[in-house]
Amino acid sequence: MSPTSNVPTKAPAVVMPNPPIHRVLSGQKALVTGANSGIGRSVALALGKAGADVVVNYVAGDEAAEAVVSEIRSGGAKAYAHKADVSNESQVVAMFQKMIAEFGTIDILVNNAGLQRDAPIEQMTLDQWNTVIGINLTGQFLCAREAVREFKRRGVVEAVSCAAGKIICMSSVHEIIPWAGHVNYAASKGGIMMMMKSIAQEVARFRIRVNSIDPGAIRTPINTKVWSSPEAYEKLMTLVPYNRIGEPEDIGRAAVWLASDAADYVTGTSLVIDGGMTLYPGFATGG
Repeated sequence: MSPTSNVPTKAPAVVMPNPPIHRVLSGQKALVTGANSGIGRSVALALGKAGADVVVNYVAGDEAAEAVVSEIRSGGAKAYAHKADVSNESQVVAMFQKMIAEFGTIDILVNNAGLQRDAPIEQMTLDQWNTVIGINLTGQFLCAREAVREFKRRGVVEAVSCAAGKIICMSSVHEIIPWAGHVNYAASKGGIMMMMKSIAQEVARFRIRVNSIDPGAIRTPINTKVWSSPEAYEKLMTLVPYNRIGEPEDIGRAAVWLASDAADYVTGTSLVIDGGMTLYPGFATGG
């Protein structure tokens, strides 16, 4: 049997188990950035199913954002969409002010908004660099700062959660794995890792938990070209020992757990969800 004989010859949609998400986040208020598509959409829906009221942040795509809001509301949680550029300080401050006016507070921040502007290093423009760092890293800083201000102001409300607040930073396996041709993206994710740990260290005494999720290859619009054809999918699977692409729901379920009191002793941690990509499968046969 050839070593690749069990690799799918097409890129099928994986049939995922869909266990019920208990309403472990009832009474909590969540903000998910970049929540109208891909991973952000699945995280927002999962938090809503778990009982949280959700602000669906987005920067483009009004109809998609409203569709996420409608789906969350259909499950019994409150939700609304808020258009804001997370790299813009005044827009971020206004977004948090509105959320506190509408929902009373914030308990959970999922810093998910991100993008790519790929180029070889010698061809990468300063605008490509600044755009990626601005959204992926500075945007997470601005949102985390506003969330921490509210968490510290309000403190722990034991009837809601044993923590004063939870921040989940969406990073990537590329905070670990270098990525040629994507130096701005990899630098932003490495920055997220150290920012997350530093904030976690600073605010832990206030019972504020800060963690990251590091997705590997996930079936989202940002990386369609690496999974949408049989040839591309087969090539991708050489990097994924578990032999399937990740689904956005894999990340949504993890976000619910990290935001819940079940994860109360977890802070300053990067949770890698990658099917084994960071196991460096090229060395599986001895290198």
